[in-house]
Amino acid sequence: MSEIRPWRTIERRQSRQIMVGNVPVGGDAPITVQTMTNTPTEDAAATIGQIRRCEDAGADIIRVSCPTEEATAALPLIVRAASIPIVADIHFHYKRALEAADAGAACLRINPGNIGSSARVAEVVRAAKANGCAIRIGVNAGSLEKDLLEKYGEPCPEALVESALDHIKLLQDHDFHEYKVAVKASDVFLAVAAYMGLAEAVDCPLHLGITEAGGLIGGTVKSSIGMGNLMWAGIGDTIRVSLSAEPEQEVRVGFEMLKALGLRTRGVRVVSCPSCARQGFDVIRTVQALEDRLSHIKTPLSLSVLGCVVNGPGEARETDIGLTGGGQGKHMVYLSGVKDHHIDDAGMLDHIVALVEAKAAEIEAGMSDTGHADDGAQRVPEAAE
Repeated sequence: MSEIRPWRTIERRQSRQIMVGNVPVGGDAPITVQTMTNTPTEDAAATIGQIRRCEDAGADIIRVSCPTEEATAALPLIVRAASIPIVADIHFHYKRALEAADAGAACLRINPGNIGSSARVAEVVRAAKANGCAIRIGVNAGSLEKDLLEKYGEPCPEALVESALDHIKLLQDHDFHEYKVAVKASDVFLAVAAYMGLAEAVDCPLHLGITEAGGLIGGTVKSSIGMGNLMWAGIGDTIRVSLSAEPEQEVRVGFEMLKALGLRTRGVRVVSCPSCARQGFDVIRTVQALEDRLSHIKTPLSLSVLGCVVNGPGEARETDIGLTGGGQGKHMVYLSGVKDHHIDDAGMLDHIVALVEAKAAEIEAGMSDTGHADDGAQRVPEAAE
């Protein structure tokens, strides 16, 4: 929280904490970022390769589909190769859940209601307990139970919440409490209202998502409106941005949401202008190139890139490194908010990349000296952060 700037304060909903592998979810833990592989799980090599790319992008947890025996048979190798917890995505076939739990999955994503009889749910719970698995209850507006659709006439917030509560009771009846819950919908209004209703009814961690949100741009906008609204209200303990895009992109978008809200910091936070006729250099292409070349930086720091002196100096005062366009190809570089030197067009990109890398190394060295490191906890980036 920020006592200096109270308008930035987000009061997180108090939920109990569960463990997904070695990653805490809920309570005072940072909001975690998840994604899901789209490779055939039985192709362990391809799945592991995609998981590694997602780990590099910053994923905290990753889900894999387990629809077949061949998929769960590949899980032990995948789990051993991954450095982040694996969630096994289970639909209908309770035996796949049993196999996934035995194979080392950290969490089972199920709908207890479509697993089958109470006896089958009991079997899944026993396997989860025996293997230290959490369970994620996944309610979706597109697959609501028939009786709830008949009762309410259509998917609505009340129907989603009732479905979640019914599923929670199935687990609680078997004395299982290591669960988190999602009530997803592709309709932003429906999803937000359902999550808000559920947040008032339960104390378990909530997994946020706007399901089937769309492509990279449209889906990012929808997800940011819905999930951003909820997280700003303090709701949400783990998130997955559902995009028709590669899973690494989902992770990046998720982190950008958290960075924008000051809930987590990772990598370079870029402040840049939309560009106009006053620009002293090609802002759009410069920012694109810098984001690409600085994607390997994991240390939290800030960079402003503005095309002219109207707002450039002011923004530069609030960032670690600033670049402001000047006349005749001479641009101003700011370090820690203070104008430091000029740079011309030739070599400008290489120069800024080198400055950012040096600043990241300096910050990392300071963290090592003090024994502190960024744990992703909620805080608001300040000027020199």
